[in-house]
Amino acid sequence: MKLGKTRGALLAAVLAALPFGVMPAQAAGTLTISSPQDPGSWDPIDTFLVNWSSVATNIYDGLVYRGPDTKIVPGLATEWEVLDEGKRIRFKLREGVKFHNGEDFNAEAVKFTFDRLLGEEGKKGPQRSNYAVIEKVEIVDDFTVDLVLTQPDPVLITKLAGYGAMIVPPKYVTENEEDFVNANPVGTGPFKMTSYEPKVGVKLEAFADHWGGAPKLDAVEYRFISEPATAVAELQAGRVDIVIPPTIPISMVPTIEADDKLEIVSVTSPTVYALRFNTGNGITADERVRKAMIMAVDRKAIIDAVLGGQAKQIASFQSELSFGYDPEMEPLPFDQAKAKELLKEAGVAAGAPVQIDIRGNDATFGEVTQAVASYLQMVGLNATIKPYETNVLLNDIIPQGKTGEMFQQSWGGWTLDYDNTAYLMYHTGERWNPYDSDKDLDALLESQRPMIDVDAREKVLQEIAHYAADRALEMPLYNLNALYGVNKRVKNFIAPPDSRMRLNEVEVE
Repeated sequence: MKLGKTRGALLAAVLAALPFGVMPAQAAGTLTISSPQDPGSWDPIDTFLVNWSSVATNIYDGLVYRGPDTKIVPGLATEWEVLDEGKRIRFKLREGVKFHNGEDFNAEAVKFTFDRLLGEEGKKGPQRSNYAVIEKVEIVDDFTVDLVLTQPDPVLITKLAGYGAMIVPPKYVTENEEDFVNANPVGTGPFKMTSYEPKVGVKLEAFADHWGGAPKLDAVEYRFISEPATAVAELQAGRVDIVIPPTIPISMVPTIEADDKLEIVSVTSPTVYALRFNTGNGITADERVRKAMIMAVDRKAIIDAVLGGQAKQIASFQSELSFGYDPEMEPLPFDQAKAKELLKEAGVAAGAPVQIDIRGNDATFGEVTQAVASYLQMVGLNATIKPYETNVLLNDIIPQGKTGEMFQQSWGGWTLDYDNTAYLMYHTGERWNPYDSDKDLDALLESQRPMIDVDAREKVLQEIAHYAADRALEMPLYNLNALYGVNKRVKNFIAPPDSRMRLNEVEVE
């Protein structure tokens, strides 16, 4: 339902006078969403978090866009062609596009965005390595740019649909301090941010001048609710319209389904869960111990009992949506007798401690980890669970190599290409690989990046998956469906597999 301009302006004035978060979900033309995490910065070069993208997909545009059907379509570029045997990509840009602050979008904005991403500012964030193949950006004319590459990158077009490649306004970014830009993002997307209160939430309002047309909603509010029970309670009370993954505990799915005002939308997702190993020190530095721990745990039973069948067991750290997935690959079997034998062979004493570090706000994974700990105790290991605030675990504990023997890693594989997972998890020196260095694995990872032969590259990616599994670099657990709790007053909402929601076509009754 679209408000008239006068009524919409009056509503905006009234709501602006209210304390943040008081706005009811039933406000006409306003959609309220529960998100489990405040990303802390809204700058595209600062983030790797799905919860950033679930908001920022509405604030920013990239040169291309990947919709909920996973297909790549034009964004700020209307077309593109690959030249020079894959080492140059030419983009024709959309004309007449404005940033939220009134700046014009053009080739200069594209060049500025990538120069910044690949320069000193980008060096501070986690996105630069995804785009390192870009040597430079050349402006052909005001609405044509070339990305000149050091080597072909078969995944680059997909990467341009997310995170670091979102186009930013040069004048705004240059004239304002970094902290201000982080908290006050400006893009060309269908919504503009009007309020950000750290740890509390974000308010967006429709950007009427969006190149794709004005959104059907007047406003969107994201509330950062880390406690799953609270998020579900707010959904049931009608104060939240959508609860996004991975918030909803499996145990609460029947409760939501029993409410005639609500529904659960379950879709296959790229998100996989694993408990990765500290391969650098302690008992898990021994490959035999890592394999024993994997074999000690009945992952299929956990999926059935804890996850209500809303997941599939995985043999490698990727889902079936991932390019590089090998459907013939089998996980290590559940075999506690063999696990005990391997532990004995490795000289592990009965009662040896194992610390498992997890995100404290992920209730479902907390239950999974309790089950894993119980299975490990059955083979003589004393497993304890240490929860952390999510940002602490992801920004301090894991990258700095300060974990226990195992640590939670959930990964969306946002390019739907195994390279984006495997390179970041296994290559020496990468953020998510604080412990391991394997020259043979590095060589495999590097070899597939410039390959333009699709079949040959897929085989190398599958080889990487088998290699990582043979070394038991993690305990692969499951590919969890994306579960959205949705109020039925929400119309035209298509649940994406990766939580990257584009809300311009959504309406509320």
